[in-house]
Order: sequence, then structure tokens, then C-alpha cells
Amino acid sequence: MQTYLRILSYARPFGKFVPTYVFYTLFSIIFGLINFTLLKPLFDVIFEQVDPLSLEKFRTLPDFSFSTDYFTGLFNHYFLNVQDEYGKMGTLFFVCIIIVVSVFLSNLFTYLSGVVLAKVRANVIKGMRMDIFQKVGALHLGYFSNERKGDLMSKMTNDVQEVENTIVQSLRVVFREPATIILYFSVLFFMSVKLTLFTILIIPISGAIIGGITRRLKKRAVQSQQSLGRIVNILDETLGGMRVIKAFNAERFVTEKFDQETEYYSQVNVSMARKNELASPISQFLGVSVVAGILVYGGSLVLSGESDLSASNFITYIIIFTQVLNPAKEISRSVSNIQRGIASAERIFEVVDTQSQIQAPKNPKQISGFNRHIEFNQVSFAYEDKLVLKDINFKLEKGKTIALVGPSGGGKSTLADLVPRFYDPSSGSILLDGVDIREFSPSELRGLMGIVTQESILFNDSVFNNIAFGIENATEKQVMEAAKIANAHDFISQLENGYQTSIGERGSKLSGGQRQRLSIARAVLKNPPILILDEATSALDSESELLVQEALTKLMTNRTTLVIAHRLSTIQHADEIVVIENGEIAQRGSHTDLMAVDGLYQKLSSIQSV
Repeated sequence: MQTYLRILSYARPFGKFVPTYVFYTLFSIIFGLINFTLLKPLFDVIFEQVDPLSLEKFRTLPDFSFSTDYFTGLFNHYFLNVQDEYGKMGTLFFVCIIIVVSVFLSNLFTYLSGVVLAKVRANVIKGMRMDIFQKVGALHLGYFSNERKGDLMSKMTNDVQEVENTIVQSLRVVFREPATIILYFSVLFFMSVKLTLFTILIIPISGAIIGGITRRLKKRAVQSQQSLGRIVNILDETLGGMRVIKAFNAERFVTEKFDQETEYYSQVNVSMARKNELASPISQFLGVSVVAGILVYGGSLVLSGESDLSASNFITYIIIFTQVLNPAKEISRSVSNIQRGIASAERIFEVVDTQSQIQAPKNPKQISGFNRHIEFNQVSFAYEDKLVLKDINFKLEKGKTIALVGPSGGGKSTLADLVPRFYDPSSGSILLDGVDIREFSPSELRGLMGIVTQESILFNDSVFNNIAFGIENATEKQVMEAAKIANAHDFISQLENGYQTSIGERGSKLSGGQRQRLSIARAVLKNPPILILDEATSALDSESELLVQEALTKLMTNRTTLVIAHRLSTIQHADEIVVIENGEIAQRGSHTDLMAVDGLYQKLSSIQSV
């Protein structure tokens, strides 16, 4: 119930929806009920059972009051006048017209209530989608290392869709169907207390049977959504790694993996379907059994003359009772569906409730700019129990360049990721102009920095929008100037639509060097005082590397730069080179100083020069 109410909370404010929906729904039920209560006078006319003496009191128009007696008297008044003036056929015609009007109004209010409910449904789903999307965007990078991307995508798409198809669709049942049952049973009690008490005896039995079925659905629903997440993950990995799959003739392996998961998903859903489909037939069977029991029990009373119901009343009673079966059936079906929706909602809320390890301070200090230095003070960092960095100490002065070099896996990228607070140190501190960076807002801190990584992160959009990414109101002139500095303007101009050319998913229509130069142009346009370059040229061919390196040199001019270098030839002019080995600083100094010492840097340099 708590999960269900939390889902409904996304429809706030309820005030503008609930009164309107209740109004439309009540009138829809009332006019629907009138349709069947009018069957009695219709049968009375057909079977000639109208007692003229009992109708005499209705020749006078009754005084207004908001009661059943008033509306019954009003109908009988006009019913009697029509009967006197037009006879049996006229009366039959009169009743049929009222039934048609009542049906029209019932359907009109049903439609209007459905429109109101559609707005509630749209608000709930939009709110839920935005909540999980914003939460995912705010989570720390470490979260994505432990979670499968496909499962996250499944939660944001399939699970939200499941909530919409089950729980939100069931909102109509929450109010309308119980209200329908209550109003219909009120009429049934009014017609015959004895017969209605008999019909109610079977309802708890039906509810207990259906409840037992639906309790088993939730476990299967969780398994189904988890399996669907794994399927999406396999698809994502397959499509992203198609080149490798084909190169290693691994199509059969991937197909078998996909087949196993889809087979499991099918089995779980068949099991769910068996239980889900069982609820409706059982409720219908029990309902028909009750109707049969009423026919036997009530019919015997009518035939023996022991009932207070006439033949026409009894037929009307049966017809009205059969209408109770539909909302009861809807409730049983919705209870089954809700279990699936709640399982999906709980998977969504697992993400929404996850706390990011990178938290903004309650009262962040304002950043006036970058004026002096970035300092690493006894910084250590561990992924879970694995120590990656240990007691790192160095200072990056404004306008200087420090290069981080060393064997793969030594902790260079992790060290660079600590500066924009993608992660926080396990111990120690990083100071910006003497202030711990954890005292600043992460967004303001990152506003000082431009980052170019080994993998060019581009989006399926135009060249212009990729360069201007995150920069509001960037002009065409500014974008072109940034592209020229990044040595990208020439190749962009040769594209089919120039700066408005779509570059495909992850920039697939461009070469590696072209993609990297767009990333550099994006950093140039941001014009940050601090640069972080993470092996920005390591994956390029010689020609592309020259163009990119030239662009990087322009970008680094008059900026404070932290460079992670794979090719040592690109960082020989750095103000200081810090050699990282096994998470610790092994050496530090200029290129000349380090080459003069027999150590790791000299060894790496000699290996690359071979």
C-alpha cells in the first residue's frame, strides 16, 4: 500500500483532479443505475402489471426534496400522465426515450471522468520518468560501475511503462468500481433485503481465492522485470560491440546467451499469465454461480408467493445484480495487475532512493574564480576495499602544466577524476586556492574545468550542438572560432551540411581524430581556467595525433593543465612530471631531471623510443 500511495503522490496536487473526477464518476454511475431501474416500469407496461389505484397518489406533482422518493414520484407523475394520454404504446415509448437519454448521460460522464483520469495518469508517469532520470543524472560515477546500463535503461523505460499499464490504469477501479458496487447494492437492498444478504455470502469466499492467486504474482513480476533488464543489457552490449563480435566469430555465443535469457523471461511470464488469467474466470464463475443461486432461491420465493418482489421486480433485480459482476471482475483483475506494477515501482524507487556519494554542502562557499593553485594533501582513495591511491601530495600552480605518467592501472585517471569531484577521497583533501573542494557546489566547481578524455563523448546531434554542448546562447561565430582553434573548422566545412551535419550515434560518421577535435573545440568554447586531459591522443594515428596535439597546445596556452599521458613525447615540456606507480608517487620532476635518473620514467621512455 505504501508503494501504491507513493506512486499516486506523483499526481499532486490532487485538489484539481479529485472533485471533478468524483463528480463525473458519481453521475456516470447514477445514470447507469437509472437505466436498469427503469426496466421495472418497462416490464410493468409490457406485462400489463400497472396497478391504477397505486398510481393515483402520483397525479399531483410532488414537492421537491433531494431524495429517492421525490425522483420516483416525479417519474411516476409523468409516467401516469403519458399513460392516460397515449396509452400502453405511448408509455412504452416514454420509458424507452428516458432510458436512451440516461444511457447517453451515463456514457458522457464516463467519458469526462476518463479524460480527467488521463490527465492524472500523464502527470504520474511524467513525474516518475523525470524523477528517475534526474536521479540517475545526479548519482556519482561509482554507481554506474556497479550497475548494468541495460538494467538501468529497463527501469527507466519498461518498468515505468509497466506502472502505467497496471497501477495507473487501475486508478479508475480504485474509486469507480467500489462506488458502483456500493450504489448498486444499495438499490438491491432497497428492493429485497433477504435476497441481497443471500448474495453477499459468497463474496468473501471469492475474495479469499483471488487474493491467494495475486499474492504469488509479485515474486514472478520482480523476476520478469529483472530478466527484461538483462535482455536490454545484452542488446546494448551486442549492438555496441558488433565489430568485436564479428571479428571473433562470436555470433553463436551471443545468440545462445540471448536465447537463454529470453527463454527464462518467457517461462516467468507464462507462469505469471497462468495466475493472472485465473483470477478473472474464477470471479466470473463465482458470480454466475451466485446468479444461478439467486434464480433458484429468489425464483422459488416468487413462485410460492413468499417474496415481496413481483415478477417484474425479480427480473429487474437479477439484471441489476448481473451489473455488479463487471466491477467485481474489474477489481479482481486490477488487484492482479497491481502486483506486477508494484514490483516495477519498487525497482524504480530503488534507484530514486539511492543516495549519491557526492553531496553538495548545505551552505556552499562561492567560487570567485581560480587564482593560485590546486593542492593534493595526503590524498588516498579506495574502490570498496581496494586501495587505488595512497598519500598523494603535490601542488599544481596556476598557469602551469603537470603531467601524470606511469603504468596502466596505477591510478592516474582516478587521481584526475578526484579534481572535478567525480569521486571524493577516502582520506586527505584536495584544495582549490586553499579551500577544500568539498565545500563548493559540484556544479560551480566543474564550471571552472574543461575535460578532454581518450574516448570522445559525442551525441547523436549536429556538429554545432556538440561543440556548444552545455553552453547557453552560443553563437555561430563563437562555435566557429572554437573549431578553428581545435583544427576542426576545415573538415567541418567539407561536411554535407557544415556545422548542422548530424554526426550519428557517438559521432560514428566521423573519424577518431575528427571526434577528438570536436571534443577539444567543446572545451575551447567553454574557455575554462583549468584543463584535465586524460590520454587525449593515445588512440589516434600519427597524422591525427599531430593535428590534435597542435589543437591541445593552443588550448593549454595560459591555462592550468593536468595531463594524463600515455605517449611521453607529448608531455616533455610540462612544468612538472609526476610518475604514479601502484597508487603512489614514484618520481617527480622535469623531463630532463627524470631522464637523468635511473628510474621508472627513464625505463618507460626507453621502451617507447624503441
